Amino acid sequence: MSVMILILSVLAAAGLTTGLIAVAWLLLSTRKNGNKIQRSQEEAAASVSNAQEEQRRILLAAQEEALRIREAGDQEIKNQRRELNRMERRHTQKEEQLDQRSSGLDHQESEIERRESIAQSALQQAEDVKEQHTRELERIASLTISEARDIVLKRSEDEASHELAKRYYELEKEHQLRADDNARRIITLAINRLATDVVSESTTSVVPLPNDEMKGRLIGREGRNIRALEAQTGVDIIVDDTPGIVTLSCFDPVRREIAKLALTQLVRDGRIQPARIEESVTRAIRDIEETMWKAATGKTCWTHSIEVGLLAGMLASEVGANVQTARAGGLLHDIGKAMTHEIPGPHAEIGYDLTTRNGVASIVTHCVLEHHDDEHSSIESFLVAAADGISAARPGARKESIEQYTRRLKELEDTANSFAGVQRAFAIQAGREIRVMVSPTDVDDIACASLARDIAGKVSQELQFPGQIKVTVIRETREESIAR
Repeated sequence: MSVMILILSVLAAAGLTTGLIAVAWLLLSTRKNGNKIQRSQEEAAASVSNAQEEQRRILLAAQEEALRIREAGDQEIKNQRRELNRMERRHTQKEEQLDQRSSGLDHQESEIERRESIAQSALQQAEDVKEQHTRELERIASLTISEARDIVLKRSEDEASHELAKRYYELEKEHQLRADDNARRIITLAINRLATDVVSESTTSVVPLPNDEMKGRLIGREGRNIRALEAQTGVDIIVDDTPGIVTLSCFDPVRREIAKLALTQLVRDGRIQPARIEESVTRAIRDIEETMWKAATGKTCWTHSIEVGLLAGMLASEVGANVQTARAGGLLHDIGKAMTHEIPGPHAEIGYDLTTRNGVASIVTHCVLEHHDDEHSSIESFLVAAADGISAARPGARKESIEQYTRRLKELEDTANSFAGVQRAFAIQAGREIRVMVSPTDVDDIACASLARDIAGKVSQELQFPGQIKVTVIRETREESIAR
C-alpha cells in the first residue's frame, strides 16, 4: 500500500511538471514582443521553479508517509509474532499438564487394578474361612444349615409375634385414646353449638318491665311495696341497674313462680300498693296450684326435651348419623313422663308404647325406649342417650350440691317455724338471711329481740352452714276500721 502511494505521488509530480513545462513553452512560443517574451520566460522559469519545489515537497511528504506506514506495519507484525509466541507457550504448557494427568491416571488405574486383585484374593480367603467355619459349626452342633436356619426362623418368628402383639396393644391403646379425644371433641362442639342457657331457672327468675320508671313504683315509698311483696312470697327481689328487668331469687321454684306471676300481674295492672300486692299474691297462689308442671333436671320437661333434641341432632351431624331421627328421638325421649300419673311403669316404656300407637317411626320409638339402657339398636339411639346424659350433667342439673342446698334452706325455715308465735319463715339471700314473720298478738316488740336470739342460737346448734346467717324478725300490726 505504501509503494502504491509513493508511485502515485511521483506520477502526480511528473504530470504537474509536464503541464507546467507545456504552459511555459506555449507562453514562450506565443510571445509577440520582447518584453512579453521576457516576462513570459521569467514567469515560466518561476513556474518551473515553483513546480520543482512543489514536486520536492510532495515527494518528501510521500516518503515520510511511506516510512510511517512501514514502521506501523512492522510494529503490528512484531505484536502478532509476540502474541503467537505467547499462545504457543500456553499450548505447550497445557500439553505438558495433560501428559502429567494422563500419567497420573495410568498410575491410579494400575493401583486400582492392584487393589481389586488384593480384594478378590481377600474375598476368596473369607469365603474359604466361612465355609470352613460352617463345616465346623455343623460338626459341633450336629445340625445342618437348613436345620439351623429353621431354628433361627422359628426364634425370629416368635420374637416378631411378641413384638407384633406388643405393637398391636400399643396401637389399640393409642386408638382408644384418640377415639376418646375425638368423642370429647364432638361432644364439646355440639355443646358449644347448642349455646343454650346453662344457668337455668334453678334459683332465679327474671320479670321484664315496660320501663325503668316501673322500678320506682315497685319499690314504693320508703320501700314499702317491695318489702310487702318479699314478706308475702318469701322471695328476694333484686332491683339493680340492669335496664328493663327485675330479678327474683329463691331456692323454692314454687315461691319464685308465685312471685313472678304476682309481679307480672302488678306490672300489667299498674296499681302497686300493699293491699293490691296481697291480692295478687293470693291469686297467683291459686293459679300456680292449678297449673303445677312436672320438672326434670332442674327445668321443665319441655325445655329439657328441646335441649336433648338439639344436642342429639348436632352429635349426629358430627358422626354422620341421621340428624332428623336423632332430633325426633331426643324431642320425644321423655314423653312418657306426661302419662306416668295415669299409666304405671317406667316412663321410657310408656313413651315407647305411646309413640308406637301414634305411628312414629320404629327407629325413633326405639330411641325413646332405649335412652336409659346400656344396649342400643342404632347409632341414633346411642346419641339420644348421650345427649340426655349431657343435658342432665350440665351445671345446675341433678347435682347433689343443689339438693343439699335446697335441703339446708328447708331445714333453716323449719327451724324458725318451730317457735311459738311464728306465722311464716323465709330463707333468702341464698341462705345467708332468714326472715321470720310473727303474729302481732302472740309476740310483742320486746319478745321479738328475744325470739331472734333464740332462733339464731338453735340454728347454730342444730344446723351446719358456711359463714353466718342473719335472723330478721318482722312484727306487723294492722288496724282496720269500716267507714259508713
